[in-house]
Amino acid sequence: MGNSGDLGDEQDATNSQNKGKITCHRHTTHQIQTLEAFFKDCPHPDENQRRQLSKELGLDLKQIKFWFQNKRTQTKAQNERANNSVLRAENERVQCENLAIREALKNVICPSCGGPPFGIEERQRSLQKLQLENSQLKEEHEKVSNLLAKYIGKPICQMNSSLMPSLPGSAILEHQNVLPPPILPVHQEMDIGLDLNLQFKGINDLEQSLMMETATNAMDELIRLMRINEPLWIKPPSSTNIERYVIHPESYEKVFPRANHFKTSSAREESSKYSGMVTMNGMQLVDMLLDSDKWVDLFPTIVSKARTIQVLEPGINGNRNGCLQLMHEQMHILSPLVSPREYYFLRHCQQIELGLWAIVDVSYEWPKDNISSSHCWRLPSGFMIQDMTNGCSNVTWLEHVEVDDKTQTHRLYRDLICNNCAYGAERWVVTLQRTCERLLAENSQSIHEVGGVINLPQGRKSLMKLAHRMVKNFCSMLSMSGKLDFPQLSEANNSGVRVSVRKSLGHGQPSGIVVSAATSLWLPLPSHNVFNFFKDEKMRAQPFIPTENNMLMLQESCIDQLGSMVVYAPIDIPSMNLAISGDDSSNIPILPSGFVISSDGRQRDHYRASTSTETGFGTGTGIGTGGSLLTVAFQILVSSPSSSKELNMESVATVNTLISNTVQRIKASLNCSNLD
Repeated sequence: MGNSGDLGDEQDATNSQNKGKITCHRHTTHQIQTLEAFFKDCPHPDENQRRQLSKELGLDLKQIKFWFQNKRTQTKAQNERANNSVLRAENERVQCENLAIREALKNVICPSCGGPPFGIEERQRSLQKLQLENSQLKEEHEKVSNLLAKYIGKPICQMNSSLMPSLPGSAILEHQNVLPPPILPVHQEMDIGLDLNLQFKGINDLEQSLMMETATNAMDELIRLMRINEPLWIKPPSSTNIERYVIHPESYEKVFPRANHFKTSSAREESSKYSGMVTMNGMQLVDMLLDSDKWVDLFPTIVSKARTIQVLEPGINGNRNGCLQLMHEQMHILSPLVSPREYYFLRHCQQIELGLWAIVDVSYEWPKDNISSSHCWRLPSGFMIQDMTNGCSNVTWLEHVEVDDKTQTHRLYRDLICNNCAYGAERWVVTLQRTCERLLAENSQSIHEVGGVINLPQGRKSLMKLAHRMVKNFCSMLSMSGKLDFPQLSEANNSGVRVSVRKSLGHGQPSGIVVSAATSLWLPLPSHNVFNFFKDEKMRAQPFIPTENNMLMLQESCIDQLGSMVVYAPIDIPSMNLAISGDDSSNIPILPSGFVISSDGRQRDHYRASTSTETGFGTGTGIGTGGSLLTVAFQILVSSPSSSKELNMESVATVNTLISNTVQRIKASLNCSNLD
């Protein structure tokens, strides 16, 4: 009895201990195989599938649910371990390659001479020495060219190019991967001027690789900026245009961390993005945007100069995809009070997909010893072009620059520039739209009479080309760069008029001395009101220069949401008849003057405008009440010799008086005479 009691007590103790434990049910081999097969097809079974498995395998619903959860966790852990192993092996391989490359670099030698590699200081001294030698070679080349041209009777451009390699110093240039001086026609040497030194420096393989890497990284950033909207892009608080955006600085820094190019407190960033429809197909537009001459023709009111320094990559199989070129451009606002902006930049083109192109611009330090007077640096900017089914293109433009405003922008234009209006993406797209409409009208074969005068499509095209050249020359004149300046006149009369004198020798310009004068002023009127004043036939005649009896006045006026322009030039009747009849108008001498009107940037003018791209007037109605900025510019031809300083000063004073009186008449007509 005692033994049986002890045994019973032990069983009771064992049962009481088992009550606190969870019973473990092991799945059979058949159950596991069935669950594994089902997991391969469906790792996440729904409620009905779990019920079906429960009936087939004799398991509870919770057992089915927990098994799949555990299986998914186990599979994920196995995959992560496998990926970590692959990454660890790849990391070790890269580290080994990196060490091998470092060791190889320590023993690298020059492939040409077998000597040790140049360090940074040695390379800098070598480049300075080469620059001096190239300058001496240039002088030698010019002397020999002039001497040969004198005795042979033809310019150096017609001589055999095989003479060039025999010039002294060519072996030194080849050893340092610096290109020898190219043979340039005489007229090209005159046009390039001081920039010819850039051609002598050349671009070696290492520099070209750095340029390609810079352009590729810029393209990646551009595409990401194009495809991301909020919070990276926001609408300006003062803007009601649904297509206009600016970068949110904090969000941009998180996505694209970088160091500022300028390290001064006066530095700032300007950014904008804008989209619009353009009446030109994508491929044609890409070809024009990659041509520096056509780049100026497309944007005469923005770009005053542009040049392709070197094409680094022409593209793939004749296509523009992959094209890379080093370029230089000068941009300006149509006012003599604002200094132009100057950039050396890389332009890279890439075809994203069929019918979709992206072109990126990014600043590049070229030449290395160049210090740009404009203190501007272009961050990855550019445009994306999407072909449409109607033959047009949708263009999205992005501008992003860093500006070091050491010399404060003139107070009249400070708001316009700082609000991303003056050089913003919207201005580029609107200008491109207007130019493409002009090109479409020029190539149209339909007869479109203007005032009953032009009856031939050829005459219409010839006259439109003449008007375009007139506008282009007018815009170029307003920059007033590289010309003789007379600031003492503006200081003496406190008129704010800038006067300059230049010798006119260009194609399609009258020969002689040209005196130019321009000034900008603020008016307390909306910009469209000022434009309506100038487009009115009776009102606009008041400030204009009177013409002679045998002269006609060619005038072009246009208006858009950012501003307006009225440009005119006197042309003699025989020349005008030649243009109207369809003859080539490129030889007709023209000396334009005119007016440029824009908002002051403090309160934007928003209005619907129909743009006229021919010799006529645009129309528009506005709803803004902000002030406007008016630029007045005149040019007068002086037929006297350039050596007569007294006569030049007299002509300068005459033009200065003329533009000052014109400004006073404009103020009086607009009831703004009380302005200082």
